[in-house]
Amino acid sequence: MTKPIVVLKLLVLLLCSLVLVPLQLLAIRFSWDVVHHLPVLFHRILLKLFHVRVIEKGTPPGDAPTLVVSNHVSWLDIPVIGSVHPLSFIAKSEIEGWPVVGLLARLQRSVFIDRQRRKATAEVNDALAHRLVKGEVIVLFAEGTTSDGNRLLPFRSSLVGAAQTALMHDSVEQVFLQPLAISYTHRNGMPITRRDRPAIAWYGDMDLAPHLGLFLEGHPIDVVITWGEPIPFNGNRKEATASAESAVRKALKAA
Repeated sequence: MTKPIVVLKLLVLLLCSLVLVPLQLLAIRFSWDVVHHLPVLFHRILLKLFHVRVIEKGTPPGDAPTLVVSNHVSWLDIPVIGSVHPLSFIAKSEIEGWPVVGLLARLQRSVFIDRQRRKATAEVNDALAHRLVKGEVIVLFAEGTTSDGNRLLPFRSSLVGAAQTALMHDSVEQVFLQPLAISYTHRNGMPITRRDRPAIAWYGDMDLAPHLGLFLEGHPIDVVITWGEPIPFNGNRKEATASAESAVRKALKAA
C-alpha cells in the first residue's frame, strides 16, 4: 500500500475516533446502552480500512454469565474479537498507562490486573464476578501473554476463579466458560507461513513500530474465530480451564 493511501486511511480512522471516543466517554459516564456497541463499530471500521476479514464460526455467548477463554496472538486480536460481539477484556495493568492503547482499553471497559500485587487476582475476580452477574461478556486471554501463533501456550486458571465468585451470588444459577480460538489463516490470499508471522503476531521482545509498519502495508488478512460450546462451570477452575484449553487447541487445529 502506498504511503498516501496509508495516511488517508489513518486520517479516516482519526476522524471516526473524534466522533466515537467522546460518545463512548459519555456512554460510560451515564451508563447508556450504546456503551456496549460503539466499540464494535470502531473495531469494524478499523478492520475494514486495513483489509482484515473475520470469519466467525460457532455461536457467541448468550444471556447467561459467560467468561470467554481465548488464545492470544497479537494486539489485532482485540479489534478482531471486538468487532463481532459486545464484550470487554482482562488486561495487564501497565497497558492502562500506554498512550492511545490505554485510552482505547479503558473505553472498551477493560478490567486491569496488577500481577505484581498478591491480592490483585482476588480483587479482579470480585470485579469480574460483578460484571458477569450483570450479564456482560468478559474475555480472558488464558495463556497470559501473546504467542507466535504457531503453538498454544498452557492456559492459566487463576482468573477463572471469577466464575466461582459469580456463582456465590444468589441470582446466579449457572456460569459458563466459553472457549474461543483465534487463527490467522491467510495473508494476501495465500496461506500464512512462519515467515508471515511477524506481520501479524506480536510477541516476546518484538518492537511494535516495525510490526505496525508491516500491518499498515494493508495486505489482506483472513482470520477465523471459532466459538466453542459453553462449558458449565462446576467449581473446579483447573478442570474447567483444561477443558477450555482442549477445545481451543482442537479448533485451532481445524482452522
